[in-house]
Amino acid sequence: MTDAETSDRYALSFTTGTLLTREAALLAPAYLEERDWEKARDRAVADNLLQARTHRSGVRLVRETVKRLSALTEPELELLGDLTATERGHLMWVAACRRYSLIAEFAEEVLRERFLLLAPTLAYEDFDGFIRSKALWHDELATIKDSTMQKLRSTVFKMLVEAELLSESGHIVPAVLSERLLALLNLRTPSDIRFFPTRSAA
Repeated sequence: MTDAETSDRYALSFTTGTLLTREAALLAPAYLEERDWEKARDRAVADNLLQARTHRSGVRLVRETVKRLSALTEPELELLGDLTATERGHLMWVAACRRYSLIAEFAEEVLRERFLLLAPTLAYEDFDGFIRSKALWHDELATIKDSTMQKLRSTVFKMLVEAELLSESGHIVPAVLSERLLALLNLRTPSDIRFFPTRSAA
């Protein structure tokens, strides 16, 4: 269960955007000025901070970016603007995992496990098998439409590619986490390193 979820049902609303690294870099400073997510969200929508094509898509994108960013700690948000593109991708992967327990469990139980077992690739079939196993306890997964399933799968795999944890051809890319990011992730128990394909202790 992630910090953001209070029921046993998986939240499946993560298909608005993918990793949202660009959006996070634009929105985090607005929050750090206001120290209030509601004010930062309203300002981002009013100013079209994320440069969305329509007002409706802008509202949706801001809302989802705020959901992800609010899963990060103040020190992580303050560091976000100074991170390299790779570090930012890693941090936003963590944000997605913290916000959505379905992604977190897939990362830990499938991505990391396959890496540790020396399986070189990650395929759509691995995601489908994971969903089938979880559907035994989660009615919201047992009843989703094929089109929704495809969207969930596609979004998670695009996130992994953007986070540089998976190649376009489906090969798992070992995560090389920076020292400063490792220090932040290790502040949590259990460590959020568990969301990555790495042999670093989680």
